[in-house]
Amino acid sequence: MKANFEIEYHLFDFRKQRNLTERELSALSGVSKSQISIIEDGNANPTLHTICALSLALNVQPCDLFSIKFL
Repeated sequence: MKANFEIEYHLFDFRKQRNLTERELSALSGVSKSQISIIEDGNANPTLHTICALSLALNVQPCDLFSIKFL
C-alpha cells in the first residue's frame, strides 16, 4: 500500500482563512512566494523545514497541513 500526502488543499485553505496573500505568507514564513504557489498547485514536495515554517506562520501544527490518502 502506498500513501499520498496532500498538503496543497490545506495550505491554501489555512492561508485564505487568515486572509493572507501568498506574498504575506512568504514574509511570515520565510518561504518564497513562488515556492508557496508551487506547493498550492500540487507541483512540489516541500521539505520538513518548509512545512514547519509554513505551519508556524499559520499557527497550526505541521500535521494539520496534511491529508493522507492510501493508494
